[in-house]
Amino acid sequence: MSIAPKVCVVDDDAALLRALGRLLRGIGYTVETFGTAEAFLAMGHSPPPDCLVVDIQLGASTGFALHHRLRSAGVSIPIIFITAHDEAPIREEARRIGAAGYILKPFDDTSLVSAIEASLHRT
Repeated sequence: MSIAPKVCVVDDDAALLRALGRLLRGIGYTVETFGTAEAFLAMGHSPPPDCLVVDIQLGASTGFALHHRLRSAGVSIPIIFITAHDEAPIREEARRIGAAGYILKPFDDTSLVSAIEASLHRT
């Protein structure tokens, strides 16, 4: 028996968190959801999740700031950024920092699941 990959989702939209949690658990992932970057960081995550899905706009913080804090701590997790604000500088920053994915809201389930699967199989 294999252990299901762990996916964490960080978004300040509670309805989206519930929906993504149900979707990803239904596929067979172990899922944890967080409404803020601080809540995610407070959990410590040892070992870290296999993949992180993060909204770029997180109220008082950003997904990019979370990425920076993780990298500064020496933690390397594939991150898929989701956003409703598609702007060239945002896309370029995601590309520059090596995002595992960049998905525009609203998105279909298949796009997200495909991005997660691809991130889990990166070498």
